Amino acid sequence: MTSFDKPITPDPAGEPSEDQKAVTQAALFDAFGGIRGTVETMLPGLLFVMIYTINKDVRMSAIAAGGVAVLLVIVRLLRKDTVKHAFSGVFGVGVGVAFALFTGSAKGFYLPGMIYGAGLGVAFTLSALVGFPLLGVVLGPVFKENLSWRTRNPGRKKAYTKASLAWGIIFLAKYAILFPLYWWGDATQLGWVLIALKLPPMVLAVYFTWVFLAKAPPPIDVIAEWEAKEEAEKAAERARRSAAG
Repeated sequence: MTSFDKPITPDPAGEPSEDQKAVTQAALFDAFGGIRGTVETMLPGLLFVMIYTINKDVRMSAIAAGGVAVLLVIVRLLRKDTVKHAFSGVFGVGVGVAFALFTGSAKGFYLPGMIYGAGLGVAFTLSALVGFPLLGVVLGPVFKENLSWRTRNPGRKKAYTKASLAWGIIFLAKYAILFPLYWWGDATQLGWVLIALKLPPMVLAVYFTWVFLAKAPPPIDVIAEWEAKEEAEKAAERARRSAAG
């Protein structure tokens, strides 16, 4: 049983219980890849920047970044680890490599990721404003609540809305810094600023998510509800057959 499979024991005083904090932390750690997933996300880009800084060779930098991204996936496959974060990372790197090789510009390597990140910032912000927070859609299955928070758990909907808004603001602020550098800055300078801004905004967004969700009501385990309902129906059917026999 993993940490977020454990039942949450409510705190009698109404404050977030240690169980709830631990479950929330474990779920976020799983959803966003943890330390290893973060390293795997950063390594290809860091390698690209380092090689390009040394020799200004876009082709060599792109091939090296793509190669290490594929290698990270192979290592996970050989170790029979989960590959969802590695595959998403290699896809992003692959698109960046294609852009860099096609344009012959180091900035081409960064552009797809920047567009994607800015798009996420807009999506998180708009989803919070319209009352359908994107973070709830992403994390609902992790907490086994699916979309039950929308109609049955208003406290969690409020927490997901706050967290989604935090993600949106943080992402938009990040790319408000990066896009001017893309248009008017040096490719090497842009690369190093991208690396510097890779982790801190993500950590800040995950921290705010943990704060909001740890204080929210516990998730409604709709999977357990469905299983209990199915078991009750089977028991009722067995009772009917027994009575008929």
